[in-house]
Amino acid sequence: MTTGGVDALFLDTNILVCATAPTASLHSVAAARIAADRAAGHELWISRQILREYLSALSRPQSFSPPFSAAHLITEVTAFQAKFIVAEDDARVTANLLRLLAAIPIGGKQVHDANIVATTQGYAVRRLLTHNTADFARFASLIAVEPL
Repeated sequence: MTTGGVDALFLDTNILVCATAPTASLHSVAAARIAADRAAGHELWISRQILREYLSALSRPQSFSPPFSAAHLITEVTAFQAKFIVAEDDARVTANLLRLLAAIPIGGKQVHDANIVATTQGYAVRRLLTHNTADFARFASLIAVEPL
C-alpha cells in the first residue's frame, strides 16, 4: 500500500478544473501552484472520485466555458493518471467514510467532501488543496486545508 509522504498534497477537483480550463478565473494561479508543488518535490495525489468529478464538471457548461469535448477530457484524465498518484476508493476508504458519518454531521452533497477526507486518511495524506475551503471546515481537525 502506498501512503503519502510528509509533503504529500491531495488536490480537490476544483484545482484540476481551474488548472486545465484556460478561461477559468483562477487558471494561472492553480497551474502555478501545481507546478510549484511539483518542483518542490511534493507528492501530488488525486483519487478516482476526483477524476469522475472532473469529468462531470467539464462535460457540462460552466460559467467560464462551454462543455469540453469527450476527446479532450479523455486526454486530460489520461494525463492526470500519469502525473499524479491516484488513490483507489477501496474498503479502507469506505470504513473511514462511515466513521466520519458517525462522528460529524454530514448529509447530501457533503458526503462527497467527506469521502475525499476519508481517502486522505486511508492514504495518510495530511494536506488538501482546494478553492472551496468552507466545504472542508468541518474536517479541520483531521486534515490541513490549504486555500488556492
